[in-house]
Amino acid sequence: MGLVGGLIFLAALGGCQPGKTGAQHSLVVAGSTSVQPFAEKLAEIYMQQHPQMRIDVQGGGSSAGIYAVSNGACDLGASSRELVPAEKHLLEIPIAYDGIAVIVHPSNPLTNLRLEDLRALFTGKITDWRSLGLPPHSIHLITREEGSGTREAFESMVMAQQEITPAALVQDSNGSVREIVAGDPHSLGYISAGLVDHRVKAVAIDGITPSRDNIKTHAYKLVRRFLLVARMTPGGPAKEFVDFVLSAPGQSLLEAEGLVGMVE
Repeated sequence: MGLVGGLIFLAALGGCQPGKTGAQHSLVVAGSTSVQPFAEKLAEIYMQQHPQMRIDVQGGGSSAGIYAVSNGACDLGASSRELVPAEKHLLEIPIAYDGIAVIVHPSNPLTNLRLEDLRALFTGKITDWRSLGLPPHSIHLITREEGSGTREAFESMVMAQQEITPAALVQDSNGSVREIVAGDPHSLGYISAGLVDHRVKAVAIDGITPSRDNIKTHAYKLVRRFLLVARMTPGGPAKEFVDFVLSAPGQSLLEAEGLVGMVE
């Protein structure tokens, strides 16, 4: 993410500064829209158990969250991609594994894609369903925006240094991608496997579905880590929340929400 994008995100955070608000402890977690719904659920349960605590979970994208935590605008960043070398001064806290699911409309008969065909789709070499043995119709590709951890992970694992075609429709959240695919029988996109529901269908990649067991064993190849990111080892309320996330109840909650826990 560039300096301008980072400054815009910091401005959007407004008065949400890390630390204490009056007698109430507060914590700001910002970043990945893939991690966001799971962080919100964790925060909701944690605040029920700790009424004196207020946790503000914000989106903006992985790169924005990493930028914000680097600049002290939030206590914890949330990232759905690995840190790049320039970010390695930050502390990364893995909280779960997630698969990137390739999704189509439930009426689409497609059940499996070869990884090379998936790459050909997103480079624009394959543009019609008939090339995949399906009834002819143009393929409507949906992708995530630049700076998205999901997009960066997808590019790293799928694209082999090739560019995603500019013909793909760009969306700024997993939820938006899911909604478009759910409403368009000719579309194809990718989202967090933890967010797949009955409205869309996840296809197998090279014959392996993004099931929980296949993500856990890494038999499914499009697997990434969800991270919390901090400037230094968390202390105080931030440490207490991180400890909850990594505890058996926190990990069980993430598993119940469709992710694969890091802690056995």
